[in-house]
Amino acid sequence: MSDTAAQQTGYQAWLEYHRITPGELVEQYAVYSGIVCTEKDEVIQSAVLELSRGISKMLGKEIGEGRAVIALGTFGGGNELVDRAFGEETRSAVVHEGFAITTDQASGNIVVGASSASGVLYGVFHLLRLFSTHQSVKALDVIENPVNMLRMINQWDNIDGSIERGYAGKSIFFENNRITEDLTRVRDYARLLASSGLNAISINNVNVHQWETKFLTEEYLPDVARVAGVFRSYGIKLFLSVNYASPLEIGGLSTADPLDPAVREWWRVKAAEVYAAIPDFGGFLVKADSENRPGPFTYDRDHADGSNMLAEALKPYGGIVIWRCFVYNCKQDWRDRATDRARAAYDHFKPLDGRFMDNVILQVKNGPMDFQVREPVSPLIGAMETTNQMIEFQITQEYTGQQRHLCYLVPQWKEVLDFETYAKGEGSSIKRIVDGSLHGNRLSGFAAVSNIGNDVNWTGHLLAQANLYGYGRLAWNPELSAEEIAEEWIRMTLGGDEKLVSVVLSMLMHSWSIYEAYTSPLGVGWMVNPDHHYGPNVDGYEYSKWGTYHFADCHGIGVDRTKATGTGYAAQYKGNNYDTYESVENCPDELLLFFHHVPYTHVLHSGQTVIQHIYNTHFEGVERAEQLTAKWASLEGSMGELVHMHVADRLAEQAAHAKEWRDMINTYFFRKSGIEDAMGRKIY
Repeated sequence: MSDTAAQQTGYQAWLEYHRITPGELVEQYAVYSGIVCTEKDEVIQSAVLELSRGISKMLGKEIGEGRAVIALGTFGGGNELVDRAFGEETRSAVVHEGFAITTDQASGNIVVGASSASGVLYGVFHLLRLFSTHQSVKALDVIENPVNMLRMINQWDNIDGSIERGYAGKSIFFENNRITEDLTRVRDYARLLASSGLNAISINNVNVHQWETKFLTEEYLPDVARVAGVFRSYGIKLFLSVNYASPLEIGGLSTADPLDPAVREWWRVKAAEVYAAIPDFGGFLVKADSENRPGPFTYDRDHADGSNMLAEALKPYGGIVIWRCFVYNCKQDWRDRATDRARAAYDHFKPLDGRFMDNVILQVKNGPMDFQVREPVSPLIGAMETTNQMIEFQITQEYTGQQRHLCYLVPQWKEVLDFETYAKGEGSSIKRIVDGSLHGNRLSGFAAVSNIGNDVNWTGHLLAQANLYGYGRLAWNPELSAEEIAEEWIRMTLGGDEKLVSVVLSMLMHSWSIYEAYTSPLGVGWMVNPDHHYGPNVDGYEYSKWGTYHFADCHGIGVDRTKATGTGYAAQYKGNNYDTYESVENCPDELLLFFHHVPYTHVLHSGQTVIQHIYNTHFEGVERAEQLTAKWASLEGSMGELVHMHVADRLAEQAAHAKEWRDMINTYFFRKSGIEDAMGRKIY
């Protein structure tokens, strides 16, 4: 694809490297006559290639006409410029994947140094970010270290080319039950992930089917190794989702009991085969005993038994087991008011604290249900003081508009990360738990479900790229604000026109609240069509087996999760959080219906009744969605025509669909409650 064509489609995303218009910045950036690098490591060579490509594209000419150089390499790696630029104090401050960047005032040279090859790569991408966002590089003095050890993407791709919860085309990894031959696009994806700070990927769906189970066999391992090689050149470790029942399905055994010696031996042999093919293999991601997937429960064993069996097999190679905590009763009777899906992860895993091997990480979804537009933070995160934990987000917008609606999710993730758990009293935020600092965990970090496919712009909705980029940046440094991350993405992807930046920044920052306004109110969630989860259906899951109920009747709505009269879920929280959620008077409005069943006439902290809040927010949400289309229209001519038209079409669909949400939600609750809108607006 030519550069012009790519710019018209958004294929290059935030690695567009827009041409910098003549002026002071061009003069500042054009002083470099070359790149000085003495190391041949493939990751460092990827950094050299990216730096050369980026600067040349931004300047409109090959690097090589200036008076200074850009030097890069590892400390003690043989590059004299690097070794002279950084003293012992700086070197000791830079951790494994961190980097330092400095500008030598005498020569004007920029020097990027790190303790590892991947650190050099991250440093180069940081320097390119400074160029792309038009920052001065005259006096750089930067030291950056990643806050989180593991910064991971989970692909939910299937070998037939489909993607579970994929909204941007087919898989870039698989087609027709094979791994794709042409890995060009996989390499471009690796560039995108590394540039945002990510270092790990699992390439197949956590729901591992028959064909994907065979990834562990000699039939598929050579092709898996090819993919691993592409990611290796960008400092990214490859993981595989594995089928817990593999010993049965491909191993010829009659059991998958984790305490059976033959089963343990089978996994030990299999791990050796995988590491022989992929020496830097990351490990296994496992969904077990969840939504009909096999697991240790079949054999009256628990999750510690199951995960430790795999961890034992991987440990000699430095591999890890990532064990998902999304385990609940998915065959619930809707008449049963005692069983509460929200309780499940805590109830299953909390009693096992202290029993997991040190190379097991429990992967916990950010909320207790399933990536809703609004739900509380999972109480399991931080509740296990002696167990490694990482958080799982969902970049793909399964319940937040499926990349047909604009919904910038970084503000939501920031709220989660800043949440005070009181796990060890004050100062026990989620971000301190998942970075390992609160409990002193060796393994920790972030994981998120990818939102990419083979659509030309990667994410279906061009503006949904901001979620993928934002996730990587937040995983690297959770202290970054949602605004600064969004502005980086806009300037790097769409350009630096100040009106464009201001308008798109406003659109992104308001989009989550807009989407929430016209969809499920006050934290109740799940008012979507079953199975595909797109569009309004208030009772779509109300009588299902999935435990996703709102309990609306003619008197009121909401789920009583209090300890006093309900399911007791609120008691899983510590300190002030329990006091806040247990009390209907103290519970924040945005989570009221998640924790309490209240009359429609209940008065919120806002002063509105519940029913009037539902009416008002849904009417206002439509108006705000329509305003998005007008704001975007004002940017016509400030970017490629195809890009502008693509986003305009998505926003028009969103505005129309918001009306459908408004009318179905308002009509349902008007008919249920019999209470009219105080403002007399049209409700059907």
